[in-house]
Amino acid sequence: MIWTMASLRSSRNSLITFGLIVLGACWAYQAAGAIVANDLSTLAYPVIFFVGGAVVIAILNDWRRGLYIFVGWILFEDLVRKYLGNHMGVYFAKDLLVLTLYVSFFRASLARRGGTFRIPFRLSLLVFFWLALLQVLNPASTSLFYGILGMKLYFLYVPLIYIGYALIQSDEALQHFCSFVCVLILIVAGLGIAQSIIGSNFLNPSHPQEDILQMGTLYRFQDFLLVSWSLSLGFGGYLLLRSRRGRTLAFTTIGVVAAASLMCASRGVLLWNSVTAILTAAGFLWGAKWRQHGTVRVVRAIQRTALFVGLGILLLVTIFPEEFGARVAMYAETLLPSSPASELGYRVRTYPLQELAHAFNFPRWPYGYGTGTTSLGIQYVMRIMHAAPMGVGVESGFGNLVVELGILGLIVWIVLGFSISLSAWKVAAELRGTPWFPLAFTIFLFACLLFFPMTYTSFSAYQDFVINSNLWLLMGILYRLQTFPQAIQIAQNQANPR
Repeated sequence: MIWTMASLRSSRNSLITFGLIVLGACWAYQAAGAIVANDLSTLAYPVIFFVGGAVVIAILNDWRRGLYIFVGWILFEDLVRKYLGNHMGVYFAKDLLVLTLYVSFFRASLARRGGTFRIPFRLSLLVFFWLALLQVLNPASTSLFYGILGMKLYFLYVPLIYIGYALIQSDEALQHFCSFVCVLILIVAGLGIAQSIIGSNFLNPSHPQEDILQMGTLYRFQDFLLVSWSLSLGFGGYLLLRSRRGRTLAFTTIGVVAAASLMCASRGVLLWNSVTAILTAAGFLWGAKWRQHGTVRVVRAIQRTALFVGLGILLLVTIFPEEFGARVAMYAETLLPSSPASELGYRVRTYPLQELAHAFNFPRWPYGYGTGTTSLGIQYVMRIMHAAPMGVGVESGFGNLVVELGILGLIVWIVLGFSISLSAWKVAAELRGTPWFPLAFTIFLFACLLFFPMTYTSFSAYQDFVINSNLWLLMGILYRLQTFPQAIQIAQNQANPR
């Protein structure tokens, strides 16, 4: 029998249709069983599978869309995990998303064949990368998977610096992205405030799995507030100097994040965000154009920030006086130096030094126990890969660097942090007196605080994917801002040739 092209095409379409019918029937059967058994989590997996496939295709078609999807997903991942029993497929979904994003961006970059961005601190970053990679093979580590985990936490999101740089091509793109993030911040911070008032049963399953019992908040809420505070302050200052559009959104976000920082009952968040606010105000004043009345606008930015923060606090005091009063009493009792129960000096000075000193009690402190052996998520390596527990680590970020990578690892980390901070400061100083300075300064300040005082006390902040991914993305945006004044000057010269 001779087959024509039309008949072959018709046969192939029939097979596809038949396959879809079979898959649909199987899914309907599984859905019916899950409904009868009242097992909605099982019903959710096929939906997630099909939606995930559609998302991957969408990211491959447009990496910019993929970045927005990724930024949104990482803010709500833990909420999904809690209701699906901490399924590992959900836990690694963000890694699949970001790897797909990299593939899509790389394809687009090859097609564009434009100039490439070079990371200013690439030398110190490469030194730290190769040291961590060599430490994966440390004989003291009981499993290679500890090293793989550590490399993921250290470096998986570093390429986002290229994507952040490529994303922001204009003021419009910058405002669009920051506005999108502010909307997400308002949603998540608002839900966090609601949970702090309603109680831990809100946005938590009635019978959570054992290893996620500690996820009391919507997700990594405290770390989220740190990066949200820096971004909203910088975006608000930028808009006051550049555009009227979006100011209400930006300053509303500032007020809501301030309220959430008070209600989250975290002394660390309150202290870090207070320090950030004070240093940001001083930086804004330093970066103003004194001879061109720029200081007036900066003072207005500070006044408007204080106004929205005050409004947020006033609403809490008026509507939820008991819940707000309980937080204030806790802060006053444990942070005021005049309080007999104050822990400020101990937690800020004594305890971190003690924990750093304990790191040198381990016999392998000169050369470490291997990458990832004290990192976040080692419980999954032990549970899934049946790796023997290491039993090492301290409650100090610098101390854990010594335990993992040896004393050389700590030195290289300090050099890397200094290189990043110095390059970010150069960009911020170059943008002094321009509308982009407030955002550039807050990114510099965030990176500087993260690599030194925050990591000194705990390494979990850097290893948290919310802070880590946003750090590298914001660094890319920072280096793109450096090119804006020159690009605008060139455009003006072309529009008005002599």
